[in-house]
Amino acid sequence: MSTTLERLTVTMPSEMTAAIKYAVEEGGYASASEVVREALRDWSTKRQLMLDDLAALKKDIDKGLADVAAGRVKQFNADDIINRGRQLLAARSS
Repeated sequence: MSTTLERLTVTMPSEMTAAIKYAVEEGGYASASEVVREALRDWSTKRQLMLDDLAALKKDIDKGLADVAAGRVKQFNADDIINRGRQLLAARSS
């Protein structure tokens, strides 16, 4: 696989720079660039998971709004819900 490399200058706090240098000195990475590339891969993965979670949440919200618009709703009593929650917690505690 052929990858085009591009040079990029990044400014960061000295603590981050020290952590990168330490990772290389300890032998975990061959270069500072390798550390940064791995960090960016991890960030990219984490970001994609977050975007997937947000898409799923939006889908659930849209479904709920569609249910409301179609009249598929029930009345509820907040006090009943609170009491039911307390009963469930009490049952767990015993």
